[in-house]
Amino acid sequence: MCNRYRAPGLILFLALFGGVAGAAAQQAASDRSPADRPVARAAAATEAPTLDGDVEGDPAWRDALPITGFWQTTPDEGQAATEETEVRVLFTGSTLYIGVVCYDRDPSQLIVTDSRRDASLDEMDSFRIVLDTYRDRQNGFIFGTNPAGVEYDAQVVNEGQGGGFGGGGRAQRGAGGGLNVNWDGSWTVRVRTGSYGWSAEFAIPFRTLRFASGEAQVWGVNFERTIRRKRETAYWAALPRQYGLPRVSLAGSLEGLETPTPQNLQLIPYGLVQGAREVETNAFVNTGPDADFGGDLKYSITPSLTLDLTYNTDFAQVEVDEQQINLDRFNLFFPEKRPFFLENAGLFTAGQPGQVELFFSRRIGIGPEGEEVPIIAGARASGDLAGMKVGVLNMQTEQVGTAGIPANNFTVARLKRELPNRTFIGGLFTNRQGMGDYAADVDYNRVVAIDGQLGIGQYGQVSGFAARSFTPDVTASQHAYRLQAGYDSERWMLQTGYSELAEGFNPELGFLQRTAYRSVNGLVFHRVRPDFGGFHELRPHTSYNGFWGLDGFYESGFLHVDNHWEWESGYEVHTGVNFTHEGVREPFDIVDPVTVAAGSYDHVEASLVGMTDQRKWISLSVRANIGGFFGGNRVALSPALTVRAGEAFNSEFSLQRNDANLPDGSFTTNLFRARLSYSFTPRLYLQALMQLNDAADLWSANLRLGWLQTAGTGLFVVYNQTNGLEEALVPGVDNKTLIVKYTHLFNVLN
Repeated sequence: MCNRYRAPGLILFLALFGGVAGAAAQQAASDRSPADRPVARAAAATEAPTLDGDVEGDPAWRDALPITGFWQTTPDEGQAATEETEVRVLFTGSTLYIGVVCYDRDPSQLIVTDSRRDASLDEMDSFRIVLDTYRDRQNGFIFGTNPAGVEYDAQVVNEGQGGGFGGGGRAQRGAGGGLNVNWDGSWTVRVRTGSYGWSAEFAIPFRTLRFASGEAQVWGVNFERTIRRKRETAYWAALPRQYGLPRVSLAGSLEGLETPTPQNLQLIPYGLVQGAREVETNAFVNTGPDADFGGDLKYSITPSLTLDLTYNTDFAQVEVDEQQINLDRFNLFFPEKRPFFLENAGLFTAGQPGQVELFFSRRIGIGPEGEEVPIIAGARASGDLAGMKVGVLNMQTEQVGTAGIPANNFTVARLKRELPNRTFIGGLFTNRQGMGDYAADVDYNRVVAIDGQLGIGQYGQVSGFAARSFTPDVTASQHAYRLQAGYDSERWMLQTGYSELAEGFNPELGFLQRTAYRSVNGLVFHRVRPDFGGFHELRPHTSYNGFWGLDGFYESGFLHVDNHWEWESGYEVHTGVNFTHEGVREPFDIVDPVTVAAGSYDHVEASLVGMTDQRKWISLSVRANIGGFFGGNRVALSPALTVRAGEAFNSEFSLQRNDANLPDGSFTTNLFRARLSYSFTPRLYLQALMQLNDAADLWSANLRLGWLQTAGTGLFVVYNQTNGLEEALVPGVDNKTLIVKYTHLFNVLN
């Protein structure tokens, strides 16, 4: 890379890297030790509680000492919680019980906005638990509920850092990262409300958890309570305001547990029938309705190591992808939503989430054009073995002759050694082996990688990875690496990173947003909580992302200068400006028939965001980018309206609109999305996702009726409809599919 292009990026990287490392080292001496964290004690139950939500009236809870003393992170950091909370922990030979009483002097003001399983609990009264079952201060399980009895659970990896997982209307968290809200464990919660406030009883079978061998256990634990009308969040083990429940290195301790050796063997068979019809003839796409069956098996080899087997894997109940419009020349990222791949997904994560994913599970069972590729069978072993995090995955897919896709065998192996203070070192191996009639004579792709993270004090860390791919007949260099540093205190967040991807680097079992580049990024972010103007917090910040081709060509630059203005009332405004650069090597079609010519484009645009109080039954948000765009100008608007009726009905209506005027012509794109949900109970729901994309001339609808049993099993009825946009306004559709699926969990050894 030419010096004139390298110098600014390297100066930024070295300056920020030195600042991050210096700040972290200075802070390390004053960090609080985990030894001063609070301690709770679990009690052996003489009798199991009756699971009805009545903690105060059940004599079984008298054996447990109450756990009290919660501390705010917001709005008044460091102050005692304004309402009392009592938690009790019991255990039997098979189950962990947690009882909580959330006292409230005005229970008529409880805010409950959703009762769907795994609904976000941030905008309502709620209670959550994190269990660090290995006491490694990096990983854990989260369980939560609200006064409506919603079941919320998640897996935490690397303290929730590096993105996360999700779909179904929740914030996008990537295919890799630290918080997997789509993990569904087998457990139960019951709630009750009264003049005292509200209470909940959790029953979590030990077989749902993973933990070290040995009867006597000390786990990490923390509890979070949200009192939404006061915008209050409080924790039992106090946290600095920049952290949340996944920060298990600052959790307290749970002593006194005596855990069994779980005898866990679960069979999860399914059966389904489906039919697809053409509209004009109303004839079945095939000869008639199709019936199919398959299933999964889960076996605990040890309390910390689990074997999962799958046959004829099916994901009919999973919500369809949210459509996107690509106004650039780089790859779009779509998150993983399929349950089998989401469980323990964080263990297999390596790379840079959303940009360089060394393993991306959507490469298995989904073709290059989004077509379904049948999965014959697969196996996964994951957990702890000899002090190492271990994950091995092998999947076999069928060939698809109509699309010319060969049969493939996919293998992923992951090792990770976790060390104190958020530090780890790991390795990853992936392999795709083509076979069958449509495979090339030599058809494989492999990647080997190492990655790691070094925690510096409480607030700082340095991390990175190095990888190499192996692809037949590729003579160009095939390496990739990244080094990054971060510092995150109550007031300041600093980040910087440097990446390089060689021309031949090709992780076919991964995801690359772009190829063959060097990049530099940096962030300076400040948090202020002023005592004037009704402000809750101000967040001035600036960030930069720059990409250069390996020949020194400046491909992309994005300098963002912004401030977030958040009021105690719940309203929020962002006032930002973006300085952008795009270097286009070859002309590309942005929207038919408009073409962007080769050249360099430097522009300035306003970046504005406004949000009303998300606690209310109706709320509005608007995002706008207004300014220069590929030699012309663009107005990009993204309004979203949310309407709720109690905790049962939720709806969101959003529009992404682009009005652009470029040298080669003008265009307008619209992507409308309507998401509706009605929960009859926390386990019986009806959901709909309707999308209209005029750039792709596509209209689609996805309706799902779910009657859940446990761990994501139950009865599912799914209706999908897709057709060209011109036909969306008249009777008739191009394709419509109805699927009825039933899946059941059998605990064979229970």
